[in-house]
This record gives sequence, structure tokens and C-alpha cells, in this order.
Amino acid sequence: MSDLTTLKTLARQIRRDIVRMVHGAQSGHPGGSLGCTEYFVALYGCIMKHDPKFNPDGIGEDLFFLSNGHISPVWYSTLARFGYFDVKELATFRKINSRLQGHPATEEGLPGIRVASGSLGQGLSVAIGAAQTKKLNGDPCLVYVLMGDGEQQEGQIWEAAMYAAHHKVDNLIATVDLNGQQIDGPVSKVMNIGDLGAKYTAFGWEVTHCHNGNDLEEVIAALQHAQTLTGKGKPVMMLMRTQMGYGVDFMMNSHKWHGIAPNDEQLARALAQLPPTEFGDY
Repeated sequence: MSDLTTLKTLARQIRRDIVRMVHGAQSGHPGGSLGCTEYFVALYGCIMKHDPKFNPDGIGEDLFFLSNGHISPVWYSTLARFGYFDVKELATFRKINSRLQGHPATEEGLPGIRVASGSLGQGLSVAIGAAQTKKLNGDPCLVYVLMGDGEQQEGQIWEAAMYAAHHKVDNLIATVDLNGQQIDGPVSKVMNIGDLGAKYTAFGWEVTHCHNGNDLEEVIAALQHAQTLTGKGKPVMMLMRTQMGYGVDFMMNSHKWHGIAPNDEQLARALAQLPPTEFGDY
């Protein structure tokens, strides 16, 4: 699925899925999920080599890890829409005994999920390990990982960053979602992370940028550029600016929508801004 018009329509459908899932559970994280929709559509729609049949060892395909696991709604919807499991299962989000828990888990055996995530700061370390494994196996495929900007306040991130550069883990493309918001407020006020580009460069990474992570064409181009930087002795970091809650005007750019669910009236307002698509609701 690489037709740009189709992918843009899919992005709108995924946003419909996100707000409906979080509303249905009356729990979850819609803001970051809405903001990262284009990234997931680009990644699964035309960037990664991946197989919905889900080979657990991942040999011969690109791997993706979600470090900021609280934005699981956008990942679950993406996986379902790309055939990893039936889209009807999205209706079970955060329900008891569901495979679609609030943070991705492995015990339930959901295709596409390789590691439990959401304990912030850990995903980069996991992705580095997977990338080194590919090197040991002679597997030329790449590893991708997405992190949040508030997550950069975690010390483990910087241990991992130092390790990846030292060991020349150059088959890794990490992305930080720079939406400027975290659960307690703006990142700059909670604990300012400063110039991440300068920091990662100083740690020995190759840094690239996506200035508008809510423009699908720009995200695709930025990821394609990042791919050209791999295999040159340095891990690659893509800094991607997005708007939290993108696509739903009253959720945009507000940390208040980091982790609350819309009520019935708010759901109706959101869906009115996200018209139905040919893909259909679950």
C-alpha cells in the first residue's frame, strides 16, 4: 500500500479508530497517538519491509519498537489496518482479557508486538539489541524505534545513546516525537531537554530532521533520507516535530489530551472533523 492518496485516507481512518477506541474504553492516550499517525502510516505503508504473517524472529524484515508505549492506540490501529489482526478486535481496547492492553504487551500474543513497552526510557536499548542481533545474523534489514520528547528526560536513553555510537550500531533509525508536551505540561517547563540535535550529535549519532511530522509526504521523504544515512558507522536519529492531537482541533497542542478520553459530545465533535473513509469503522 504505497499510493499517497490511499495512505492519506488511511491516516484519517486511523485517527477515527484512535478517538473511538479511547472513547470506548474511557481510558487511554489520544494526543500523542493522533500526532504520530503520519509516522506510522509512512513506516508501515511504504518504508519498512514487514510481513503481517509475523515471523517472531524477525529475520529478513525490518523491525519496529514503540518505546513510548502509551500511544498504543495508533500502533494497534495501524497493525490492524495492515492485516496483522482483524480490525474488529480494536473494539476490545483496554478491556479485561483483551490482547490490546493500554501499553503493548507480549503475554497475549498480539502479532506485530515483540516486546512489552511503556516503561519510558527502555525502548531505545531494546532496539539497539535487536539491531546488533541483525548484524550478528548477517541480516541487512533495519530496526526502527519511536520515542517521546518527554522520554528524553530518562537517564537510560543517554546510556543507550552512548552505547549505540560506541558500537557503531548503524542499522538503527531512531525517531523522537517532538510535540513539546508531556503528561504534566509542556516539556520545556517540566524539564527542558534543550537542543536534542546537538546532544545526539555530541553523543556520536547522525542527526536528521522532519520539520512537519503531520505532513505525510514530508515524513516519507525524511525516513527515506534517514535510510540513506545507515551503514556508515553511526546510529541515525530523526527529530520529528508534530502537533499533539493533530486532526482534532480541540485536542491540538495541549498536554491535557495526553492521557484522557473524550466524552460522547467530544467524540462526536472529533469524528465530525474526521469524515468516514472507504476503509470503514471497526
